Amino acid sequence: MFDGFETAQIDVGDASVFVRFGGTGPPVVLLHGHPRTSATWHRVAPLLVRAGHTVVCPDLRGYGSSRGPHFTADHAGYSKRAVAQDVVAVMRHLGHRRFSLVGHDRGGSVALRLALDHPEVVSRVVFADCLPLTEHLSRITAEFATQWWHWFFFAQPDIPERVICADPDSWYRGDPVTMGEENYAEWRQATRNPDVVRAMLEDYRAGLTIDRQHEEADRAAGARLACPVLALWSLKDDLEDLYGDPRVIWRRWADDVSGHGIDSGHHIAEQAPGPLASALAEFLDAGADLP
Repeated sequence: MFDGFETAQIDVGDASVFVRFGGTGPPVVLLHGHPRTSATWHRVAPLLVRAGHTVVCPDLRGYGSSRGPHFTADHAGYSKRAVAQDVVAVMRHLGHRRFSLVGHDRGGSVALRLALDHPEVVSRVVFADCLPLTEHLSRITAEFATQWWHWFFFAQPDIPERVICADPDSWYRGDPVTMGEENYAEWRQATRNPDVVRAMLEDYRAGLTIDRQHEEADRAAGARLACPVLALWSLKDDLEDLYGDPRVIWRRWADDVSGHGIDSGHHIAEQAPGPLASALAEFLDAGADLP
C-alpha cells in the first residue's frame, strides 16, 4: 500500500496524528470515515499522485494510529472543530498553507467544519456520501431512524463500548477482498483496540451534541462556504433515497456546488477507486491555478 509515500506521527498539541503523504503538486487532504483509517484511500491516493497532486491522508483523531486527549463529558476533545484544527496543524507541519479537502462520511463533517472555521486555507472541498449533521437531524423520519439507528446507539454512554468490544470482528464485518488485504489488516487491528473504539464513539457523541451546536450557530449567523464544492454520493447506498439530490441540500451551505452519483456502495474509495479518482482529479485540476 501507498508505494512511494512517507509516514509521520505529528504532535498537534492535545493529539498525535498519524499521516501518510506523497506526490508533488497542489496539495489535497483525504479524510476517511467511520470505521476506517487513512488506509481506505490506498487505491485512490496513488491515482491522484499520478494526476499531479500532493496527497495527504491522516487518521482522524482517535482513529487508527492517531491518538486524542482524555474523554470528557462534553465530548469537546473529539469535536469536528478539534479534528479540523488537527488537519490545519498537520498541513502547516508539512509546509502547506492552502489545500483542497476530500471528506467521506464522518470525514465530510470534519471537512465542513474546517472549511467554515478556516476558509483562508481551503481552496476546494469534496463531500462524499455525507451531508451536514444538522441536515440529517432536521429530516429525521422513521426510515432514517431505522437505517441510521447506529448514530443514536453510539451516542449512549458505556453500553456501545461493551457491545462492540465483546466481538469487534462480528460487529464491523470487514471484507479483505473488497478492502484489500493490507487495508483490511490495518482496519482490523484498529477496531480491536478498545481505545480506538471509544474514540470512534466519541466522534458520534460529539456529532449529536457539540458539533450540532456549532452547525446551528453557523446557520444562525448565515455562514456559507466560499470555495467551490463537489458533492458525490454512492448510487448503491441510501443518501439519495432518503433525501433526493444531495446537491440541493449542499446549496443551502454553498453557492458553487456541482456533483453526481457514483456506481458504488458506501465505501467508494475501496469499491470504485477509478471513477472516484477521476471525479476528484477533474474537480481539483479546475482549481489548479489557485494559490
